[in-house]
Amino acid sequence: MMELKEYQKRAVENLVGKMNNMLRSPENGVCVFQSPTGSGKTIMVSQAIKELVKKRKDDKKLSFVWISVRMLHEQSKEKIERYYEDDQTLQCSYFEDLIDKKIDENEILFINWQRINKKDINIYVRENEQENNLNHIIQNTKDEGRDIILIIDESHHTAKSEKSKELIEVISPKVTLEVSATPHLKENVSEIEKVYLSDVKAEEMIKSEIAVNPEFLEIKVGPKSADELVIGQALKKRGELVKMYGKEGSNINPLVLIQLPDKRSDMTDKKEDVMKILNDKFNITEENGKVAIWLSEDKSDTLVNIEKNDNEVEVLIFKQAIALGWDCPRASILVIFRESKSFVFTIQTIGRIMRMPELEYYLREPELNNGFVFTNLSSIEITEDYAKDYVTVYEAKRNNNIYDEVSLPSIYLKRQRERTRLAGEFVKIFEKIAQNKKLKKKINTRPLKIVSPIIANGKIVDVDKLGEIEHKGTIDVALSDHEIQKRFDLFISQNCSPYAPIDSSDRMKTAIYQFFKKEFEIEKFDPKVQKIILGKENVQPFVDIINLAKERYFIEVVKELSEKREKVEVPIWEVPVVINYNTLYKKSEHPKSIMKPLYSRQPSKPEQDFMKQLDKSDKIKWWFKNGEGEIKYFAVLYEENGFESAFYVDFIVMFKDGNIGLFDTKGGMTAKDAKYRAEGLQRYIKKQKGKGRNIWGGIVIYVNGSWRCNDKSEYKFDPNNLSEWKTLEI
Repeated sequence: MMELKEYQKRAVENLVGKMNNMLRSPENGVCVFQSPTGSGKTIMVSQAIKELVKKRKDDKKLSFVWISVRMLHEQSKEKIERYYEDDQTLQCSYFEDLIDKKIDENEILFINWQRINKKDINIYVRENEQENNLNHIIQNTKDEGRDIILIIDESHHTAKSEKSKELIEVISPKVTLEVSATPHLKENVSEIEKVYLSDVKAEEMIKSEIAVNPEFLEIKVGPKSADELVIGQALKKRGELVKMYGKEGSNINPLVLIQLPDKRSDMTDKKEDVMKILNDKFNITEENGKVAIWLSEDKSDTLVNIEKNDNEVEVLIFKQAIALGWDCPRASILVIFRESKSFVFTIQTIGRIMRMPELEYYLREPELNNGFVFTNLSSIEITEDYAKDYVTVYEAKRNNNIYDEVSLPSIYLKRQRERTRLAGEFVKIFEKIAQNKKLKKKINTRPLKIVSPIIANGKIVDVDKLGEIEHKGTIDVALSDHEIQKRFDLFISQNCSPYAPIDSSDRMKTAIYQFFKKEFEIEKFDPKVQKIILGKENVQPFVDIINLAKERYFIEVVKELSEKREKVEVPIWEVPVVINYNTLYKKSEHPKSIMKPLYSRQPSKPEQDFMKQLDKSDKIKWWFKNGEGEIKYFAVLYEENGFESAFYVDFIVMFKDGNIGLFDTKGGMTAKDAKYRAEGLQRYIKKQKGKGRNIWGGIVIYVNGSWRCNDKSEYKFDPNNLSEWKTLEI
């Protein structure tokens, strides 16, 4: 079972709370869950359902209907069953798997939308003699006293149609959970939970950005056709990525996706054209295993295992139909051909190349953190907020004619992962310690019957008197299988400490089940495992091994991650050669900006004024407006309340006399909050000066018509006393 990221944990917790509130309401309602493609929507919803069921306790029980488009219901079911493999809280079923024409408690019925939406083969909704249709199944389920939660997966494909509304009316669910990157349900929305793209990127789950036709302005087209040009550039980029993965020590073979027009009249000819270019110009053929075809009427034998990171296929030709839900993280490049006068660019279009293959950003070769689109379209209309945030269509280049190398040391802090959960390594550590400590020999596989003592013959004389109730003794009552399951879950949860049970229980269960499978040949989920562990003579040996495994896990995993993965030192930082920007950035002309043109996103008033000042200064050769949050931008280390952070200084300035200036603009009260960053910057400057560097700078503010700079090692800001702030003469 995969480990939840921080944003996923927050979303799950919020979803559970919101759905619980809706279940308590007397009215039916809709909960919208909006989350970007590649963020793990299915996993988050699966976990939310699981936690919701466990929290219900004595409340009204639940049944679930999960509707997906195309064949996504099968992918969803398979993914969720894998996710639940260490926990049998929920049962996943198709229509034909249902028993007694009803959806059982904690059962999820997976339905294909297209199959129930076709008039002539509406086997689910239509009446029949056996009453084996959705109407009766829903009614039978409700007659047993259960509420129904309807999950509409990838709802942007279904939720707007009249048929969808009819279906929701038929099911009449207590809660409808609409799941999509771009939801469309508007009526009766009770709750909305949104995962932000910035949080998903911060956890390094998806690509940092998508570049469209990068560096095309420098291409010499010659006699090439538009199709040959975009295919050639895509393959050239693929070759560059292969070398970059090699430098990172990764065996990933990047995949180029070529999407054919969806119109059948165009598809055959376009497929032949593409294959001819690949075969004749680049020696990429089906015969040599470098290209695979995935069309409804034509599928290559090489499609098997194409999703694996080291698969030998270099190019996949497909059309729109396979895109939804298909997961191939090594796909990094998408080729799109013109199919009409306009092309709407959505988050679904780029979703196929968004995922990071190893769920982390690459540091030596940051271009691997990007996806690439090559197209012969003359223009692209971008729709939806997510896509606007994500696709980069503008490009700024460093002016190398005047650039001087700055060779500044920089730092990059990878987002700190939670150190409070057990990861996959725990399973291996547990197995190793159990073997070394000979746990098998200490286990009695036929323990005494597990009983629970119940107070007997008790009485309360004084209701206000604290302490134990007076009683004559206890009686032992054998536990049912259900009670044993609960006690086993409690045992696991208690022994996860100090790691969070919600994120660690499944990992610990996996370790225990694998131990029994290997040592005693007892199959996974066999109730016998729980009874053995909870046996009075077996509890302590297991607790001892678990504790030793947790201690070793801390030394081998947590400590190692803390020391090696969080702070990355960049010995020599230079202004990036190329920076890509999305449509939320605006172009502006600044003669001394080293990036041509300059793109910025809502710069503050102090930043705007300072850029104007830099442009008119005769002491300055060039300046760079820094970004933030990525390794390609410059940062210095500072510490606040015992935590290390990265300070991305606003401006790096090259003076004509060879001095380098590091300036960060503040306005009003923001200058008051700059103490720790300002002092971190001065420590950095002092260290560089000690190495003979000509470098200076600090926090700058604009006061009474003058720019003032604070370069003191101990930072102070009093708007009524700026005696320690020198006039900035630039």
